[in-house]
Amino acid sequence: MTDARYPLDGRLPDMLRSGKPLRGLFNGLPSPAIVEMCAYAGFDFIILDNEHGSADFGVTEHMLRAARATGIVPIVRCFEPDLPRILDMGASAVQVPMVESVAQAQRLADMIHYPPVGRRGSAFSTRAAGYGAFGGAGHTQRSNDGIGFIAMIETPEAIAVAGEIAAVDGVDAVFIGPNDLAHAMGHGSDWNAAPVQQAIERGLKAIATAGKCPGIIALTPADEEKYGALGARYFANVSTSIITKALAQAASGGKEAQLRY
Repeated sequence: MTDARYPLDGRLPDMLRSGKPLRGLFNGLPSPAIVEMCAYAGFDFIILDNEHGSADFGVTEHMLRAARATGIVPIVRCFEPDLPRILDMGASAVQVPMVESVAQAQRLADMIHYPPVGRRGSAFSTRAAGYGAFGGAGHTQRSNDGIGFIAMIETPEAIAVAGEIAAVDGVDAVFIGPNDLAHAMGHGSDWNAAPVQQAIERGLKAIATAGKCPGIIALTPADEEKYGALGARYFANVSTSIITKALAQAASGGKEAQLRY
């Protein structure tokens, strides 16, 4: 367990290397209360979705505080230009969409880690460093050891080099985005189409062979079982889908509702 005095929760890299399945969810709702609820429900991690969600930086920072207070590991999905600010807020990891090459993965890994591991610029006055209370060499080491980088691959071109992306030093996990992959392959939203599933299988196996943690959307236990057999261990559901399904069931008097993503 990371020392609770520090704002940064550095458990994730060890969790990803543990070989154990991890369960979490994407959350695009700008609400610290949702973060707390997910922690109390027992999820291992939460992905604060700053790619498709509506939280601004201030709300994101409050959500990171809620995660630290309740013990759930907070990952932020964000674009490359936002990495410095997200990391300085105290994210445990960043999950970057649309990684398509080894060179891109290496550039991102360098941005996430301080020298001598990477090229991240130092700032010890931020929340991640306790506003200066925990800055200096100690914060640098804790960050390099404890901050995770999850590369998202979402195109056929990325699947073709999934193993090489996974092998980059500083990449802790590689997450396959099935919806964007299906669209990129010409199958619309049908990620259960046979060619898409075959691409997912190739990608998951390549990531596992490279010695890194494979990740994937898993909306049902059957999804987790199927992808787990291919090596996946980092499983993400979607908060709004879970909430919408529960609301639809309540509104219909308890009738089964379809889980949508």
